[in-house]
Parts: sequence; C-alpha cells; structure tokens
Amino acid sequence: MAQGRGFDDKGHDARLPDAEPHYRGHRERLRARFRDAGSEAVTDYELLELLLFRALPRRDVKPLAKALITKFGSFAETIAAPPQRLAEVPGLGEAAITEIKIVQAAAHRFARGEVKRRPVLSSWSAVLDYCRTAMAFAEKEQFRVLFLDKRNQLIADELQQVGTVDHTPVYPREVVKRALELSATAIILVHNHPSGDPTPSRADIQMTQAILGVARSLGIEVHDHIIVGREGHASFKGLRLI
Repeated sequence: MAQGRGFDDKGHDARLPDAEPHYRGHRERLRARFRDAGSEAVTDYELLELLLFRALPRRDVKPLAKALITKFGSFAETIAAPPQRLAEVPGLGEAAITEIKIVQAAAHRFARGEVKRRPVLSSWSAVLDYCRTAMAFAEKEQFRVLFLDKRNQLIADELQQVGTVDHTPVYPREVVKRALELSATAIILVHNHPSGDPTPSRADIQMTQAILGVARSLGIEVHDHIIVGREGHASFKGLRLI
C-alpha cells in the first residue's frame, strides 16, 4: 500500500509507535503457545493479555493485564468484577471491559449448559462448577434457586435476591410459591459468601430450616443448600444439616 496513506510497504501502519513490532511479536508467540500447548501453558495475566488483544490492538497490554491481576487477585476474579470496579483500572476502557464481561457471560452459559444436559443429581460436579462460575466471586451476597422436575432435570435457574456483603433477605414462602408456579418437585438452594469462606452461618442454617419446613409440607424436596466462595464450597447435605 502507498506510504502516503499511512502504511509501509508491508501493509503495516507506519504511524504506530516504534515499540509496536516488539509487542506484535510477543502477541504472536503468546497465541502460538496457547494454541500449541493449551491454557495450562499460560499464566492468569497472560490469559488476560490474550483477551485484551482484540479490544486494544495497538497497545502493549502486558502491564494492564498485570495491573488487573494485582487489583483483583486472579483471572476468575477479574472477569467476575463489576464493570464499575474494572473501570477504576487506568487504561481499561469501555471496549476492553465489554470483552471481559463477554467472557464471563460465555463461561456462565457453558456451565449452565452442562447442568441442563442431564439430571442434576447424576452430574453433581457440573452443578458445583456452575454455582461457582455464577456466584463465587460476586461482591454482594446472592440467593439463587435451581428448580427441578420429577426427573431432577433443571426447569429454571433464578436469582431470587441480591443483598449486602454479608446478608441476603430470603422469604421461604416466596421460594416455595415460585416452585409451585413452575411445577417443580425439588429445589436446590445456592448462595455465596463474598468473604470467601463458605462455612454456613447460624442465619444460613435457620433460613434453610424455614424453607425445608414450608417446602416439605407441600411435597417439594430440598435436595441441598450449597454455599460457594473463593475458597471452595459447602454442602448442607454433605455437612448433614439437611
């Protein structure tokens, strides 16, 4: 192409900074390593680099990726961060934030698809993966209910309440009312602990017992109550609290 239009004889933009050939080569090497060796061959910040390449094609994004990991702690926590907190990172604009949230949405849908394909109780690891993907890194407590049919397949997955950093208001009769509206015969309760520690609190136990009392009187089984956090998960059934 003609140099007068801003391109050199190889078709590269001659107006870009001198550093661009350096990070162009870095991008290609990183893409090749990911392509040839898989995701385990790249670090969290390098995975973020790969993600940011599309949104920021003419910048060295390594410093930005490292800044995100420093602020949020990991790749998972970065993509789960609210847009307003991502915007606090210098150099991260709307286009890059959108790319990050697209990846979060894709991960959520993939995990949900794994749960919907087969009976929930025979694919428990997929259920746990889905719950962690959906909620583990949220900054406020969320209360979610998985509604199941008589074959224990997922009818609906609904976010019932969003609370504060350490409390979510839950109304047992509303949970059971919604189960009846959906003709669900069983439910799984899920909520997160933004503190990271999934250990059930006294309030969690009391709330679960209240839902159990209302649900069982109407023929609805509560299979489990799962609490997720950055440090893992807790199962009420596994802890013999149900």
